Amino acid sequence: MAKWGQGDPRWIVEERADATNVNNWHWTERDATSWSKRKLKEVLEGLVVEGEAGRCEIGDLKHVEGEASCNSRKGKLIFFYEWNLRLSWKGTVKESGEKHKGSVEIPNLSEENEVDDTEINVSKKKGEGDVLKDLMRTEGTTKVREALRDYLKALKTEFTLGMILPTKAPVGQELATERKPSGSTMQDSVTPQSLDMVGVKIPTVRIHMREVFNSPADQLYSIFTKKELVQKFSKCPAVIEAEKGGKLQMFEGCVSGEYTELVPSQRIVLKWRCRSWPDEHYATVALNFQDLAPQSELELECKGVPVAHEESTRQCWKKQYFEEIHILLQQSKDNME
Repeated sequence: MAKWGQGDPRWIVEERADATNVNNWHWTERDATSWSKRKLKEVLEGLVVEGEAGRCEIGDLKHVEGEASCNSRKGKLIFFYEWNLRLSWKGTVKESGEKHKGSVEIPNLSEENEVDDTEINVSKKKGEGDVLKDLMRTEGTTKVREALRDYLKALKTEFTLGMILPTKAPVGQELATERKPSGSTMQDSVTPQSLDMVGVKIPTVRIHMREVFNSPADQLYSIFTKKELVQKFSKCPAVIEAEKGGKLQMFEGCVSGEYTELVPSQRIVLKWRCRSWPDEHYATVALNFQDLAPQSELELECKGVPVAHEESTRQCWKKQYFEEIHILLQQSKDNME
């Protein structure tokens, strides 16, 4: 084995007792099954199909059977996935206003076949309304294939972040690399000045986001601190110990951390990390709640995000937190009415 600065950089191993598998170069494996089930629901449920015959919408992912994983071997990623899926759909005939239901079955989504060659079967419950079945077989199948491509793209990019880590460089060298700031707005911004070094010596970035919710600040605060509410919007079991030093674990362990400051209805500060980040690296997340009765504004500052994970972290907060909380609040409102 070569020492730092000698030999092929892909095989460089730091001088230490174990000297194995540095930066996940030789091998690593990650189970993508649970993540895939959530992502498939996200991309498929709610798809709308419209045409001259009428309008259809894909409902629940009724059946999800299979598994997915990703392996890295000497800098190459190898994917395995095999899924048997069944979705429900409902639609309305444009001329008559008749409503009909059916299902969409995908018996074998796997790496052995291209998405365009994957079998997609559309069926409808007994009765008239075959025009909707035809619509789902044509336009609906196209939409479903697009959604499956989105899942596979996310599997090969979003899920795999951190599986192959960068080789070691002299301190400060990574920061010297030219980096153009992403598009910034008042709602969601990153600036060059936000680059800093936190925890282990990797380049990091600060993410700043604002979101307005249709709820008072105390209710929104509770959604981040009460276990039953966290589990409702995350749709997964969670560990929520909302006290200083209390543990946090969500999305089946994909997110974990610790509460470091709590001011009821006003502020929460967390040590926070994604499982795909370098080991033991945490960001500092500050959530500030401002009451705008009857609404409230949440200001998020996430400091110490690894640069390579900037976009996936932003999407995590936007898709898995903010959008799901909006849905939860709307459901609560509908139930009260």
